[in-house]
Formats: sequence, structure tokens, C-alpha cells
Amino acid sequence: MNPNKFDEEIALIASRFDDIFWTDIQLRSAVLPALPATAMLHAGPPLTGVIPAAIRQAALEAILFEGWAENHEAAAQLLAQGKVTLLPAQDHGVVTPLAQVVSASMPLFVVTRQGTTRYAPMVEGTPPALRFGKPGTASRTQLQLLAQFGQHVLQPILARRPVALSRSIHHALAGGEECHALTARANVALVKQLDGLKPQDRQVILSNPGFVLPLLMAVCAVRLEQSGHIVAAGGNGLVFGYRLRESNEWQAIPATPPQGTRFSGHENTIALGAIGDSAVIDFCGLGAQALAFVPTLANDWKEFLPLDLHVHRTQLLNEHSGMVDLKNILSRDCAPMVNLAILDKTAEAGLIGRGVFTVPTQLFADPQEQLKDVLIS
Repeated sequence: MNPNKFDEEIALIASRFDDIFWTDIQLRSAVLPALPATAMLHAGPPLTGVIPAAIRQAALEAILFEGWAENHEAAAQLLAQGKVTLLPAQDHGVVTPLAQVVSASMPLFVVTRQGTTRYAPMVEGTPPALRFGKPGTASRTQLQLLAQFGQHVLQPILARRPVALSRSIHHALAGGEECHALTARANVALVKQLDGLKPQDRQVILSNPGFVLPLLMAVCAVRLEQSGHIVAAGGNGLVFGYRLRESNEWQAIPATPPQGTRFSGHENTIALGAIGDSAVIDFCGLGAQALAFVPTLANDWKEFLPLDLHVHRTQLLNEHSGMVDLKNILSRDCAPMVNLAILDKTAEAGLIGRGVFTVPTQLFADPQEQLKDVLIS
């Protein structure tokens, strides 16, 4: 692909996000008042029975964050007794990364477009953190500080001027990042749009390259809701699934671990299956579907990727919306991919690598009537 065409394609991709804005920071209790305080939101399809260790660890920490228990043992009793429930985040307009659970007092990014709003949690920085399934001793303090930072520093700035994420997306893609596994450039572009941010506050965001990631998730969730047949996608560590427009039912398949780069010492660690709502990024045409623009990751993971990433992208995505197209998956037997962090199954190590999860095409070959309606629409 010649450079001019490359630049034009990136500009077109970013332009599809022009009118989606980050407008606010609010606590979950404020934006979802009808949701019981004792409900916690997790990634992917509903959990049935077993709770993956990583989500369980995050839930216990969230219970302590809410002040419902004095220690992990007491928190575990509340969870075991069903006094705290776990629900799929995307069924409530929230997208949450990896093993992160969202409790009532956690701060959320608020993202809107023409009457559609989606939410995503502000997250701690590098490991240990809730989203990696192995929270550290400072996680609760960091979440409290994030809530204060969001409400006292970011809220007033956003009230004056909401932020469009298209500039961050363009800056990332043009610099060889795909807005999922790599987000540092998107983060820098985000900070530049926050007028009036003091130097020390800039550093709070810049010191965490993943700060922007949940925002990008919420932006993509808005696009899926407004423009896609598939409006939800993600994994809970046990199964990976998706939900169609006008349907309350998730279609799911057993989740295998992402394949990619393992950190030193974890080459043979047993990994958790694909987990996280960040799959919405990839279903919007970014992330793994944008690896054609990211030679560093494409080279690292080449044994797990299609030979021609540009051809794969063209075959898979809808030419008008730029999103994963259900018709193309089935008619061309073309599998979507999702870039994901790799967590260990026992939640003893937390983050052990990063890679790509290839969604089996048989997940989408469902004979029920709602799928037939999509194919003929």
C-alpha cells in the first residue's frame, strides 16, 4: 500500500469517530441509579456458576472498596452467600476491561453521541490492578484518588469543552499504534485536548498509558450500538460471546487464551481464556483489525495472524461502517480477531503477557431467526 493511500485510510477510520464525545465523569451510582448497589458488573457474557479467579479477586477488592466487609475473608462470604451479585456490564451500558468489576462507587467515563451514552471505568495504572485480576494493596486508595481526580479536575474541564476521541485515534494509528494493545500515543493526544489541565494533572494521565483505553472502549461501544448488527462483544474468561441488536441473549463459545507474547518466567503458566469488554474496540475496526497499520505487533505475533492483514481487514469489515460485518464473517469464513492481555488462570501472577484471540467463526453460525434476519437485511 502506498503511503498516500495509507494516510487516507487512517484519516477515514478516525473520521468515523468525529461526533462521539467524552462529556463527563460520574460515579456508577449516579448514572445507573436503578441498578442495585450490591450488583457488580463484569466483562463478557453472563457468568453461570463458576467465577474465574481473576474476576473473583477483583470482586473481593471491590467489596472492600465499597466498605461492605473488613477483610477478604468477610468479602468472600458475602460473595458466596449471594449478597453481592455479578452481572454483564454491557447489558447495562458499561464496558469494562479484562477482569475489572464495576461497583457502585467507582468513577466512570461518560461518552455520548446523539442521544446514546456508554460508560467505562477509570482504572489504576500498571500492574497490580483490579483489571489484571491481582489487585495490589494500594488499589482501593488509587480508585479513591481517581474518583477525586475525575470529579474535581476533569469534570470542570469537560463541562467547558467535551473531548472528541477521533484525534486520539488518528494520532495513534498514524504512529503505529492500534488503540488497544498500544495506546500511549492516543493518551498523549487526549491530554493535549484537555484545556486548562495543570502540569501535575497532565502527569497523572501521562504516567498511565492505559488511561485512555476505557475511553476508547466506551467510544466504540457507542458506535456498535448505533451502527452495528453486533452491539456487544467480549469474554468473561470462560466463554467469549456477542449480542445482536434487539436481542437480550448472548451467543457464546468456550474462550481459549490469547496467543502472543508471554513475559519472562510465564512461558508455561496456564492462562485464562479470553476476557474483557475491550473486544468492542476490535469489532469497531481498531485493535486487531488494525494490525495492518502496526508492524511492531504484527511482526511479534505473525505466527498467529493472517498472512495479509490488509486483505483480511478488507474482507472482514463493512466497507461503509468500517466495523466487523456479520455477513462477511459467514459468507467469507473470515474470523474476527481481538487483541487482549493474557492473565493467568489462577490469578496468582496477574498479567503474564499479551496477544491476539481469534474468534472461531462457528460462534456466528447460529441458525436462529434473529441471525437470519441480519443476513437478509
